[in-house]
Amino acid sequence: MKKIQAKILKTQKNYDEACKRIYQIINSRSGPIDPSNLMVEELELLSLLVEKYEQEHYQLGAPNPIEAIKFRMDQMNLKQTDIAPLFGGKTRVSEILNGRRPLTLKMVALLNRYLGIPIESLIKGSKQFELAPEKEVEFLSHPSIKAYLNKNQEALV
Repeated sequence: MKKIQAKILKTQKNYDEACKRIYQIINSRSGPIDPSNLMVEELELLSLLVEKYEQEHYQLGAPNPIEAIKFRMDQMNLKQTDIAPLFGGKTRVSEILNGRRPLTLKMVALLNRYLGIPIESLIKGSKQFELAPEKEVEFLSHPSIKAYLNKNQEALV
């Protein structure tokens, strides 16, 4: 077995090479990879490096709540009628999924609980949950809030 040679990914070229190697490892066998194999360690290490690079270079915003619901429905092979009980009926599901009605807090909680959709995906970016501009300035000017946000920049995204 060859020795693992991995390094911090600093360029797009490094990133592309790491992705290519991950693909090669995953597709190198028809069956499962032996956990004691050095390729498993290389795969884990490269995956961590790729993830770090992506977090630093590819800012992905939160999905649209409706898209998050539709994505989960597709994953679970569900139809609108299947999830109607979470929304209070077939008509309500249609209104929500077509953007004619906003999600309620109860719907968000039920979607999280029964379909496992992260709450952040269901509410993040929603205009319904924003402060008025003058209230936002007042809130964000508080020293404790400023300190917190400086540590957690993604809190406002």
